[in-house]
Amino acid sequence: MHGVSVDSAMCGGRSGPLIVSVTDFTSDNYRDLPGIARRGFALRRRWPHLDGAVGMWLWSAPLARRCGSVSVWTGRRALAGFVRLPEHVAIMDAYRERGTTRSVIREYENVDAARIWRDAEAWLTSDDRCRAAREAPRQSG
Repeated sequence: MHGVSVDSAMCGGRSGPLIVSVTDFTSDNYRDLPGIARRGFALRRRWPHLDGAVGMWLWSAPLARRCGSVSVWTGRRALAGFVRLPEHVAIMDAYRERGTTRSVIREYENVDAARIWRDAEAWLTSDDRCRAAREAPRQSG
């Protein structure tokens, strides 16, 4: 997996309950990956201005047609605000039916970037996640 850190310091001084969202999109087609990446990077530019945003990594596994994010928030309300952004809604609307999306939300007491990434990577590479993706019905297109 290749990662791109938006905030490599991950606001190390912040403590107290935090929400981490891990997303994993597996595209049905390789040809959709460049568009997904372009739109994801464009959305990333808004990151420093989002209320409740603490830190974020974008990741990709191009040969597996997979990409996603690991994002850290001050709470569920901040995460929900991001999910409702028009740009995020547009990306999801454009690609939702072109692959399989998986996500998990976890709570942490403080920002430990190494632990957060380790936990995210474990979930992203787990047998359960891989088995669920294999069993999910695919649309052709």
